[in-house]
Amino acid sequence: MKIKWYGHSAFLITTESGTRIILDPYQSGAFGGALAYGKIAEAADIVLSSHDHDDHNYTGDIKGKFTLINTPGEHRGSGVAIQGIPTFHDPSGGKERGLNIIYIVEADGMRIAHLGDLGHVLDDEAVKRMGRIDVLLAPVGGFYTIDPAEATKIVKDVKPAVTIPMHFKTEKCDFPIAPVADFTKGKSSVTEPGVAEIEVTPSNLASLGEIVVLRHAL
Repeated sequence: MKIKWYGHSAFLITTESGTRIILDPYQSGAFGGALAYGKIAEAADIVLSSHDHDDHNYTGDIKGKFTLINTPGEHRGSGVAIQGIPTFHDPSGGKERGLNIIYIVEADGMRIAHLGDLGHVLDDEAVKRMGRIDVLLAPVGGFYTIDPAEATKIVKDVKPAVTIPMHFKTEKCDFPIAPVADFTKGKSSVTEPGVAEIEVTPSNLASLGEIVVLRHAL
């Protein structure tokens, strides 16, 4: 499969059979222009939204006839299995920013987990429920989500083969969040391939690096 980072928390997963899954699409220019990544105007078969905020739920620019999934539970379609695990957008049980959904996409013999705007560390039960994770798409910027230290703990607990950071400060994101360097600092096996999209297979996971920092496509 191919994994492409649009920017912020938005990704495109394209399976070997051609199924296109867009995760957490943002509204370009949202929050008074603070989110300046370009419009996501590609086609999708499935769109996943972790919660109902403009930087994670905007489908207005996406093309094609797609199925929108924005609820926890088991979902199947287009040759993929998707599990939505309910969590919270804050450390106060959702009292500050509401609910969040972790999505696990199973396809091509791999399990890809997208943490959405997770706002707390995961307890043992949640880690066990997630099961084996090959690629973890994890917010690392803090303030609205888990911070670099909390993200580091989750990576240690979940033990993915590859972690791809998301939801961090860039020149196109003026949120009060940390840059990716705050997460990667001091860690070994960090690669920055200088591209927005990588190909992931069960056989090449070990060669990609434990942390892969992508460039935003938009």
